Amino acid sequence: MIWVKDDGKRLQHRSHMDTKTQLARLGLFDARVPRYTSYPTATHFADGVGPKQYVDWLGQIAPETEISLYVHVPFCRRLCWFCACRTQGTQSDEPVRAYVETLLTEIDILRQALPEGVRLSRLHWGGGTPTLLPPDAMEELAEALFSLAPRTDSTEFSVEIDPNEIDDARLDALAAAGMNRSSIGVQDFDQDIQKAIGREQSFETTKGIIDALRARGITSLNADILYGLPFQNGQKITDSVQKLLSLNPDRVALYGYAHVPWMARRQNLIPTEALPTPEARLELFDIARRLFRWDNYAEIGIDHFARPEDGLAKAADAGQLKRNFQGYTDDTAPVLIGLGASAISRFPQGYAQNASGTAQYQKAIRAGQFSAARGHVFKGEDLLRARLIEMVMCDFSVDGVELREQFGVSALRLKSMYRAAHDAFPGMLEVSSSGLDLQIKPEGRPLTRMIARAFDGYEAPAGSHSIAT
Repeated sequence: MIWVKDDGKRLQHRSHMDTKTQLARLGLFDARVPRYTSYPTATHFADGVGPKQYVDWLGQIAPETEISLYVHVPFCRRLCWFCACRTQGTQSDEPVRAYVETLLTEIDILRQALPEGVRLSRLHWGGGTPTLLPPDAMEELAEALFSLAPRTDSTEFSVEIDPNEIDDARLDALAAAGMNRSSIGVQDFDQDIQKAIGREQSFETTKGIIDALRARGITSLNADILYGLPFQNGQKITDSVQKLLSLNPDRVALYGYAHVPWMARRQNLIPTEALPTPEARLELFDIARRLFRWDNYAEIGIDHFARPEDGLAKAADAGQLKRNFQGYTDDTAPVLIGLGASAISRFPQGYAQNASGTAQYQKAIRAGQFSAARGHVFKGEDLLRARLIEMVMCDFSVDGVELREQFGVSALRLKSMYRAAHDAFPGMLEVSSSGLDLQIKPEGRPLTRMIARAFDGYEAPAGSHSIAT
């Protein structure tokens, strides 16, 4: 921060403008970079990782290992215009039930390939809208998953919940199945913004579902809110964040809306002229960030906030924060297995992604084999760069001693990598006197994704990522 005297009478804060100018000079408001929920990113997955490779990797999981499971439900009753996820609309339960039957078959195939004694660290249902499953399908699916990998005392079972697509029967089913964390999509509470993004959801509806969850003993609550939406301004995001704070979530993900209509055609329904500029997006983020901080939320990485007593905040304090396809996590399981169409699995050897199309996924599973269709086998410096980028994204720093111990990388190689990043972002990074540690200065944190990109060994396909702010 830079403070200067104004006529000797008062102090005027000038650093904000100076920093914003420097961020602009370094390209923050023009760059398109990955979110780095994986490395390499999914845009670099390719053919060559199929069912055989997938089975081999499953067989190499050590007995008694804790694994995590992700279940993808690609269906929605309505398709929100802002969403870029792979989803499909349905007004009938028939395709949903058929899909659940396929999931149960996939679980049976997986059961035969997993080693004995694996236990469950985390289970997450995402989508799409997993809460459109009928209650009996929810119960059957949960039972099959827990028979595949038994729970431990610390197992977390979370479900993404659409407040517009849930009722008492489904809440009861999820509670009975053992859900102990819920994730509520909020986006924004302003009605004009909701209409512009195709997601109308009142504060009263959201509060009613949260109250109903807590009445059933599900007290751990995540919430997602977006900045950079059409018609959003400082007052609107302030009102939405304050309403969200009144609901007292344990964790909040403050995501930047990614406008990529060339990838998600439904986004063409959003008025581009009403979208805030990249500079305005940074202001919106900072307004929301300060509101969460003022309400005693710990700042987690680039876009998450958590109550100090929450596991995410504790992991960040302990330097154990991780990053996966759901964002920041305190999950330490070495294996994440994705079930369902387009779901991605991560193994120590690489990534495997199921067939993206629901029909192709179901065809493979019904034929009695896994549907892995693409992925990436780790090679060269992949694991070194993956951990380095994870450190940047989670801790805003790089521990060179850990990298040297874990990967055997030379001090000379690390210093060379640091130097390239330091030269690309002058004034925003500090290198320790030993040359082994790297730190992003507080004023450089908006550049974190761009700094992480400096350590990425792969070329980004044109138009494949969202803007950096």
